[in-house]
Amino acid sequence: MPRKRKLLAQLSALQSNTSFPQIDALEKLNTTPGADPSPKSSKYFVVEKKNSPQLQEDFFNQPCVSLAKSFLGQILVRKLPDGRELWGRIVETEAYLGGEDEASHSKGGKQTQRNTAMFMKPGTLYVYQIYGIYFCMNVSSQGEGAAVLLRSLEPLQGLDAMRELRRASRKAPTKLLKDWQLCNGPSKLCQAFGIDKAFDQKDLTQDDAIWMVPGQDPPGEQDVVATTRIGIGNRGEWAQKPLRFYLRGNKFVSVVDKKMEREMAARGHSPCS
Repeated sequence: MPRKRKLLAQLSALQSNTSFPQIDALEKLNTTPGADPSPKSSKYFVVEKKNSPQLQEDFFNQPCVSLAKSFLGQILVRKLPDGRELWGRIVETEAYLGGEDEASHSKGGKQTQRNTAMFMKPGTLYVYQIYGIYFCMNVSSQGEGAAVLLRSLEPLQGLDAMRELRRASRKAPTKLLKDWQLCNGPSKLCQAFGIDKAFDQKDLTQDDAIWMVPGQDPPGEQDVVATTRIGIGNRGEWAQKPLRFYLRGNKFVSVVDKKMEREMAARGHSPCS
């Protein structure tokens, strides 16, 4: 698959050699080392001890919708306690605009113990639990109480570790997950990357266990589908607003809006190959 080979080549160019030994202590995977801030050397990223360029505060300091779109194509990196790194390309996001947004956890501008991270500086993780079992990961943006939900990733590195983490999080034995099944949903990506409530309020620009690096091929407007968010229930007009964004034609996206894609094609918006 030429496209995947290209992505892997770009990944190799971004990072130094990293070894991936066999899984040996799943119970330790949620331990997070202490933070160690890195100095800036340019507007958007810096090359420091993590051996890869890291997105910095100026990148995250964007309006919510702009940040949700800008995340597409960027790479999330999770460093496990034993030193192994998991890499995934962000392919789907949702924007939650804060107080005015009836579907947001911060609707009405109300700050609680649960949603405090949504009111913290841009680049702060907001991790919450659903159904008392699963976790979802958001990143704060500009705007009071605004944040972006990370919905799906395209796994790039550490896929065997992701499979073990997904298997450990599920109660019943199941078939071996295919690549596209590892991170195609907000709770699935948290399972695959070992993300739980301990990551709430972590700073993506300073934490040693999780950060982002820039992707090599930013998508163009014709590559991004803007459609309605998923699973937000009866929220009036907010249920219909096009605040979910995904990379058109990417098989790692959780839910594809075929109608919107047909409309884009009719307008002459052909995705880049």
